Amino acid sequence: MSEAKRVIVIGAGWAGLGATHHLSQQGYNVTLLEAGPHPGGLVAGWKTSAGRSIEGGIHGFWYPYKNIFNLVKRLKINPFTPFTRSAQYSPKGLECESPLFQDKPPLPTPLGTFLYTRFYRLPLADRLSALPLLYAVIDFDNSPDAWRRYDKMTARELFREFGVSKRLYKEAFEPMLLVGLFAPGEQCSAAAALGMLYYFILAHQPDFDVVWCRGTVGEQIFQPWVEQIEQTGGKVLTNQRVTDLTLNDEGCVTGVVCGDETFAADAVISAVSVSGMKKMVSQSQTLNQYAEFRNLLNLGGIDVLATRLWFDRRVKVPRPSNACFGFDATTGWTFFDLNALHDEFKDAPGTVIEADFYHANQLLPMSNAQIWEKVHQDLATCVPKFKQAKIVYSTVIRVRQGVTHFAPGSYQHFLTAKTPIPNFYLSGDWVISQHGSWSQEKAYVTGLEAANLVIEQFKQGKKADIIPVETDEPHIQLARLVNRSVRTVGDWVWPQFGL
Repeated sequence: MSEAKRVIVIGAGWAGLGATHHLSQQGYNVTLLEAGPHPGGLVAGWKTSAGRSIEGGIHGFWYPYKNIFNLVKRLKINPFTPFTRSAQYSPKGLECESPLFQDKPPLPTPLGTFLYTRFYRLPLADRLSALPLLYAVIDFDNSPDAWRRYDKMTARELFREFGVSKRLYKEAFEPMLLVGLFAPGEQCSAAAALGMLYYFILAHQPDFDVVWCRGTVGEQIFQPWVEQIEQTGGKVLTNQRVTDLTLNDEGCVTGVVCGDETFAADAVISAVSVSGMKKMVSQSQTLNQYAEFRNLLNLGGIDVLATRLWFDRRVKVPRPSNACFGFDATTGWTFFDLNALHDEFKDAPGTVIEADFYHANQLLPMSNAQIWEKVHQDLATCVPKFKQAKIVYSTVIRVRQGVTHFAPGSYQHFLTAKTPIPNFYLSGDWVISQHGSWSQEKAYVTGLEAANLVIEQFKQGKKADIIPVETDEPHIQLARLVNRSVRTVGDWVWPQFGL
């Protein structure tokens, strides 16, 4: 019997754990290397010296996350809350609330999203100004050609070009961008904006419904996942920061270097973030020989500020998950009632709130005391009863370049899973994939896609079954078919001379 092929996976987040799990089940000798002290990094969370659970931002699990929900079922764990309703606030107060869309009578997309969301201040005339934008939603079909057409335009330019009112943009679309793509519209790719909005909100009526972990992702999902990986023979090693790769004369990877130690490999999968990949390219004498990897240095990340506050009394928060806009010009933030979401806080005597800020560049230099004061004031603006509550314990996590920045013009620098090195594969939420998913679901799916490329390379094992994104509704399929036909004829009759 031939010796099992050695696969090294770099990065123990959704992508890395997904690839490691499947390949170990298929009989590969898999070693997962994580730079941090525990699998999952900031996503996973950890406990402070005082024994309090914290994490680098709360992560939701949306209705379209079919592959992650299937994983949880196969792991035989129960990490999620029921589906929850959410609200949106501005300094003026409550702006809108969303229902559980799956409980409402189904309507053709996007009517359900438009009609069932309850807006308290935004006039109907402004909401109707979004109708011309439906053409861009139809025209953007997630194909490489569509990405190239829309990527160099900013999201703000897109909404302006299609006649979206100023008020609708400022009070609806830009807040979605600030907490969905983590940056203001003038700094977001129009292609990324269309892809994100369609996947999470517009494709099907229930898509915006979300569940949350009943504790930290690390405790609820990653720990039992790692245990099952180790039971199938996979190895998960922490505090292993990759500094280089070794190649043979044919240009194939033979090893992964972590300081003074080299791990031999027949194939390697990178599952790190954009920021992690840029660090690896900068340090690696091997990777920086390739223009494709050097071009990754043109990509950026976005700063995140994650705070958790314990108050001296229980304050009733109307909805467990809330998004906020208008408090800072270029920063969006969310806050969560952890008494309602996390099991360990359900019977706590005081209120526990997680407040996370995205595109938080100007907030990170503030002292912890300044940050706690700001968060307390902003919370009290949304829920006035917090004015009487006192903070008894709090934590601050500053994450520089913590999430991918889908900036205008960035698509040309992103890479697919296959790289110029034949047995070196990429995965992560920033890697180009035709699956159509976003965020954690995309990271997990690309991990499985990379594992399938390894199986394809060695002709050993069964490929992972990946659940595709739900097909478009019939009227959207028809509209896209007609649009593609018209575009094809138009490109043939009228060559595109413009930029």
